[in-house]
Parts: sequence; C-alpha cells; structure tokens
Amino acid sequence: MNNLPIIDIVIILIYLLAMVLVGVYFSRKNKSADDFTKAAGRIPGWAIGISIYATFLSSNTFLGVPGKAFGGNWNAFVFSLSMPLAAWIATKYFVPFYRSTGEVSAYTNLEKRFGTWARTYAVICFLLTQLARIGSIFFGISLTLQALTGYNMIAIMLLTGVCIVIYTVMGGIEAVIWTEVVQGILKTVGALIIIWLVVREVPGGIPEIYTTAKDFDKMSFGTFDFDFVSSSFWVILLYGFFMNLNNFGMDQNYVQRYHTASSAKEANKSVWLCVWIYVPVSLLFFIIGTCLFVYYQQHPELVEILKLQTASERLKMPLGSSEVSALATTLMPEDYGDKVMPHFMVIMIPTGVLGLIISALLSAAMSTISSGMNASATVFTEDIYKRYVNKNSDESKNLKVLYIATVIVGLIGMCCAIAMIGVKSLLDIWWTLSGIFAGGMLGLFLLGLIAKKASNRSAIIAVIMGVVLIVWMSLSYLLPAELDYLKYPLHTNLIIVFGTLTICLVGILVKDKKQRK
Repeated sequence: MNNLPIIDIVIILIYLLAMVLVGVYFSRKNKSADDFTKAAGRIPGWAIGISIYATFLSSNTFLGVPGKAFGGNWNAFVFSLSMPLAAWIATKYFVPFYRSTGEVSAYTNLEKRFGTWARTYAVICFLLTQLARIGSIFFGISLTLQALTGYNMIAIMLLTGVCIVIYTVMGGIEAVIWTEVVQGILKTVGALIIIWLVVREVPGGIPEIYTTAKDFDKMSFGTFDFDFVSSSFWVILLYGFFMNLNNFGMDQNYVQRYHTASSAKEANKSVWLCVWIYVPVSLLFFIIGTCLFVYYQQHPELVEILKLQTASERLKMPLGSSEVSALATTLMPEDYGDKVMPHFMVIMIPTGVLGLIISALLSAAMSTISSGMNASATVFTEDIYKRYVNKNSDESKNLKVLYIATVIVGLIGMCCAIAMIGVKSLLDIWWTLSGIFAGGMLGLFLLGLIAKKASNRSAIIAVIMGVVLIVWMSLSYLLPAELDYLKYPLHTNLIIVFGTLTICLVGILVKDKKQRK
C-alpha cells in the first residue's frame, strides 16, 4: 500500500484478519444447511437489528451519500424518512407471514400462490438486484481504496473479495450477522470521527458551516411541488417507501434474518431497531457531505485538483494534457462528489486514524456484500437447486451447494463492479438498477398478499404488463430524437412505483371466466 503509513496498514490487516477468524470460529457450528441459512434461530433481536442496519449502511451510503450532499442537497435523505411507515407494514404483516410459513426463502410461497413461474420470476429479479448491489459496492470501496493506496481497482476488488468470501463461506449467516454487529458499530464511529475532523478544519466551525450551507441551499429536501419529472421530495418519498417495502418484504437479505430470531417478537424488534439507528445515522452522512462542501469552498485549489483527477479518469489521459484541462473547467460539484470523501481522507486524516476510517469503509462494503452473497446462495440452493436439480438432496449436498454458490455470486459481483467503472454517481446507478429489478417482484408479492381472489391467470397478465411497462420506462431513453414523444417522461426513481402499482392493479382487475360468470 504505497501511500499509507505502516501503522494504518497494520490496523487494516488486523481488521481483515479478524473478519476471517470470525468465519473460522462460526464454521464449527455449520453442521447443516439450516445452520448456514438460519443459524438455527439462536440470534438475539438486538444483534439482528444492528446487522440489518449495517446492511442498509453500505459503502453506497458511506461514499455515495456524502458525494450526493456535496454535489446537491439533502434530497436523498427523504428515502430514510420513508422507512418508519415501511417498517410498520413489515412488522404488522410481513414478519408474521414469513415466520408462519417457516420457509427460509422469501419466494417459496409465490409458487404455492401462483405457480412455479412466479417463484422463478421473483428469484431472477432478486438475483439481478443482488448482483447490481454487490457490484456497486465493490466498485465504491475499490474507488476509495485506489485513491488512498494507488493500487489498481481490480486488484483491490480481488483482495477484499477473497476475505469476504472466506468468512461468508465458512461462517454462514451467523458469521454474517455477528461481523455486521461489529461493522455497524465501527462505521458509525468512523462517521463521527470524519465529521469531527471536517468541522475542526473549517474556520468558524459549525456556525460557518450552517451559514454557507444555507446560502447555497445545501440542506434542502428538494422541491415540494408535485413535480414527478425532477428529483422532488415526493419522487424520493415514493421511491423510498416502495423500495423499503421491497427490502423488508421481499429482499432475502432481510427476510432470512427474520428466521434467525428466536421469536416473531424478536424479529419485529430487529426491524424497528434498524430504523431508529439508520435514520439519524444516514442524516449524519448528509451532514458530512455538506461540511465537506463548505471546506472545499474555502479551498478552491483542492477543487481544481479534484476536477483534474476526474477529467483524467474520464478521458483516460494524463493530468497535464490540454484535453483534461479543458474538460475540468466544465465539471460541476455533482460530477466529482464521490471523490471528495477519499480525497479528504488522503490529505487531512492523521496517521492511525486513517487506518481506522479505512477499516470502517471496508466494513461498510463487507457487511452488505457478505449479506448479499449469503442470501443469494440461499435463494439459489432453495429455489433453483432443490427445486429443479435435486429435489431429494441431503444436508451435506445442500451445504456444499451453498458454499459453491456463495463463491460464484462473489465472483460475478466483482465482474459487475468492473463493468461499472466510470459511472457518474454511485448512489444514482444503484437506485436506478434496484428500482428496475425490484418493481415487478414487489408487485407480484403484494398481489398475492392483498388480493386473495387473484388467480394464476390474472397474475401472469399483470406481470407481463408490468414488465413491459418497466422495460419501456427503463430503456425508452435510447430511442432516437425523432421519437422523443415515445420516451418515458418522468423520473427514473418512479419505475419501481409504477411497476409495482401496475402489477397490483391489473392483477386485481383482471377476472377469470369463472369469476365473470
């Protein structure tokens, strides 16, 4: 690690080694697939809650949120404000439902409700969502560590990926949860240290930060007009509500944790604990972005460096070239927002503390990636392998498939991260991809839960219409200029909203012949 003092390197290596040893420790308890996927229901609710919080607080939050606040305002925080309502619905309906079924997979019930196709469709949507999530997080952490160490991004992905795979494969869901408890605490402490360091460096402190932020409208939640074309308050509120419904109701990462609790009451406690921690902590990351904006406003020479670095990466040309200099003059704060946090860490965070902050960043990435790998492997084993390949598989074979699937998901996630190199906004790319893949899955689940009379035929018609709509909303921007009138005119974050509502409403309205009679 070229740019880091030895003490920081030691701190990072100790952290990585500790995570691997956690996996080794819990590997002794994984005697069956049930141990690997449910931890035999022996995890306390408070630990599950912190682990869900840690999954939410990924490196997309650690890097993407400050970058978003630096380049814009607090509009994206509205996503967090939608969580309590989604959590209330989850604890009232979703948690009791999944606990009563006893099925570790979130998608088994869809086959019982509508048939094999429904389960397969939801599984495909989930796996695509997880690959997008894992890829975006691998990319985010590699981007940061490249800025700090000078190492190649792909090499960083491989190093972190190997460590994550080892403790996830060996320890199963129990290792994932307990490492996330540590990681959740570590990244919260890391965020508090960063905000203290930034405030310390701004002359005038908090009053100056508040005044400058107010002058530049950096604390706005977005327009409250009923504007569904731009990123208004209402667009993000709707997106957040539907996305959090999907997280708590259909995402295997969270549903699987409900089964690790000793009771439904403990599972409900874990959901609410996650919400009450995540909402204020996510606000903390917006505050960090705003503080960084003020700091860089006072140091325009650092802004120029960031612009040149961003232009150089986009053009893949050396910093001194005229083309890079020309592009740098056109860049706006939102173009280099994701680079601000790593840059500040390089120039301002002292030795020793930097190693702790990098460990916090690693923990932000590792918690979500390991959770996604474990959940994806569980879904593959339960919904694909045991359903289509080997219905009579024994415990030893199931456990072996879980191990292999975990490794494969990690490798594919790294490939997705490589494909994302060069994206403009880490948070934007994740929100767009997750909205596209999640819309149809959530709509089908809610249709089965709400509309008791909805038949297999009506569900098929509803999903077809919903998917066609989602494809049009997602890809119509590729149409040539002369076909502008055929392009989706509203904000991309509404894709999950319209996709979900279309499937629900069509499924309810379409009647079978028997019903019409």
